[in-house]
Amino acid sequence: MFSKEEASRIRSEFWTKFGKMLRPYTSGEGKRINWTNYKTGVKNIFFKMDADKKKASIGIYLTHKDPDIQEIFFDQFEEMKTYLHNLLGEEWEWELHSTNEMGQTVSCIYTELHGVNLFRESDHADIYAFLKPRILKLNEFWEDAKDVFATLY
Repeated sequence: MFSKEEASRIRSEFWTKFGKMLRPYTSGEGKRINWTNYKTGVKNIFFKMDADKKKASIGIYLTHKDPDIQEIFFDQFEEMKTYLHNLLGEEWEWELHSTNEMGQTVSCIYTELHGVNLFRESDHADIYAFLKPRILKLNEFWEDAKDVFATLY
């Protein structure tokens, strides 16, 4: 068991190393991307990566406070579902109107890798190998799809 400070240090080191691994990759326009805090440029759409004691995950999160508007965005993603899954090379989970850890209604499109532990250094390579290709493919998808979502506002 780790103290809060030690757990925070391990998390910080993990994500810093991950960011450095992805530093050579840029956007389609050659711009640098903050991969660990990916900015979609569209309000209430987030790409989120996480890792904890039990799993690693990556996903698209729709956080608009109005569930009807959130559903419109979710429906638009569903229109692009085949393209997204083909690009990713796998199918992800799709959840309309779930509740996040803060009690907010969100919709998410995500995948998880179970059986890994952020606090076990021997698992870091597996977590990186899981997250890296998926965030790169999400970026590729977003370069094609962003304008569609930006026009929904």
